[in-house]
Amino acid sequence: MQDERSSLLEEYLKSLSLERGLSRNTVAAYSCDLKAWLAFLAKSGREPLAAVQEDASDFLWKLKSKGLSASSLSRKVGALRSFYAFQAAEGRIPASPLATFRSPRLQERLPQALSESEVEALFRVHPGEDFASRRTRAMLELLYATGMRVTELVSLKGEYLNLQDGWVRVLGKGSKERLVPVHDRAKRALAAYLALRQRKVAAKATDAELFIGRTGRKLSRVQFWRDLAALGRKAGVRTRLHPHLLRHSFATHLLAHGADLRAVQELLGHSSLSTTQIYTHVERSGMKKAHEDAHPRG
Repeated sequence: MQDERSSLLEEYLKSLSLERGLSRNTVAAYSCDLKAWLAFLAKSGREPLAAVQEDASDFLWKLKSKGLSASSLSRKVGALRSFYAFQAAEGRIPASPLATFRSPRLQERLPQALSESEVEALFRVHPGEDFASRRTRAMLELLYATGMRVTELVSLKGEYLNLQDGWVRVLGKGSKERLVPVHDRAKRALAAYLALRQRKVAAKATDAELFIGRTGRKLSRVQFWRDLAALGRKAGVRTRLHPHLLRHSFATHLLAHGADLRAVQELLGHSSLSTTQIYTHVERSGMKKAHEDAHPRG
């Protein structure tokens, strides 16, 4: 029976990557969620293809009692729905038992964004002339200039960057490509970094990715996170920094300065406009204070 469970899961996960083109990280998240679900069913003496909505409710209640957040619970519901929709499509069950299963109600959470003054504080920190400092500055400039996801940033290959015309080709979720403009300040920071990178390339073999570490291998997300946190401490920014915070800030600041919502959607690589609309709420949440602070008669 264990082999049958593994076979069902393995075939489903293969369809996610090959047929739906989901990223490795997304497939890994689905795999983790479904392994927990199958283990729960096994402990309860239930077969995966005989599960009903009550089983899903018991599973989620157990997770909720352990303190799992509403957003995590919602993701697990999505994984279960997708898994059973696949099994129904394959003809293993007549219909998905979770087709009408309701997700937990989520309280709307606005993404956190840095203020424009906090972003400027990061850029006021003078970059050193060493390779690591120039790399951090170039990555920060590119991240805030384009709103890339950190995975997109560290996976970016040098051939995708066109400094002369000021464009970068970003390979996003589901292998979808988008072109994002790069402004002059980011271009200058990237040029300074590339000059130092070229010396490393001449000295040793390096990976094809644009941003590399001391050994010439692709820079990890964790290392960039550490570099960004260190920069935040130097800048005196009290907000706990992480790369996705710069993506949130990019979108929020563009909308605050009048950018078109659909243009921001394309820049971020969102497949749905509703995903981008959350940033309009962020911008509005600070609108009254901004008006009071900036208006000459406020």
